Amino acid sequence: MTRDPYELRDLAHEAGRRLETATASQIIEWAVVEFGESFCVTSSFADAVLVHLVSSVAPGVEVVFLDTGLHFNETLGVREHVRRRLPVTVRSITPPLSVGRQDGEYGPRLWERDPDSCCAMRKVAPLADALGGYDAWATGLRRDESPTRADTRVVDFDATRKKVKVSPIARWTQADVDTYVARHDIPVNPLLSQGYGSVGCWPCTHRVAPGEDPRAGRWAMFEKTECGIHT
Repeated sequence: MTRDPYELRDLAHEAGRRLETATASQIIEWAVVEFGESFCVTSSFADAVLVHLVSSVAPGVEVVFLDTGLHFNETLGVREHVRRRLPVTVRSITPPLSVGRQDGEYGPRLWERDPDSCCAMRKVAPLADALGGYDAWATGLRRDESPTRADTRVVDFDATRKKVKVSPIARWTQADVDTYVARHDIPVNPLLSQGYGSVGCWPCTHRVAPGEDPRAGRWAMFEKTECGIHT
């Protein structure tokens, strides 16, 4: 039984103010104590920084991964490394329609014609279903990733899903991430060292130019930088 949404909203807003200057570990500790098994982590497996952080506080935590059927092999490789090496339970969530069935119902390569609809079917709706049994979820969002994420709160209320949304590393910089990766030998998607600033589904992910917004390679032919999960 999940908590009342109004209770969760008030809790999130209060915690967001109180924990703004807390460390990532302190934010995670708060979430684990507050929500217990009703707290999960979501990961795109661009790296395993957030998963490692949370698993160090809550071994056995559930990690939700949206397996769209369109991921790079390198992304799936990070997922398998995490599954084998870290004390977590990875839940790979698949959309109701396979890529082939989506092609049959909506026409081939929907992502080239209507990426919003493709993301909605393969990511946004499956995540909403996957989060149904939780009161809170952790994301790896950082304020320095793009202008659309600059206002990310360390704890917020996701009004669409009526869940508490926890972003423990929101205040981290890329330098902080790199330091953590080196210190703990964290697996990182190898595409990030091959010119990709951000990694999503292969049809909609391209390399970026040096100094360019890291998310500029996502849906590069459209006025779109987010799949819809965080907007």
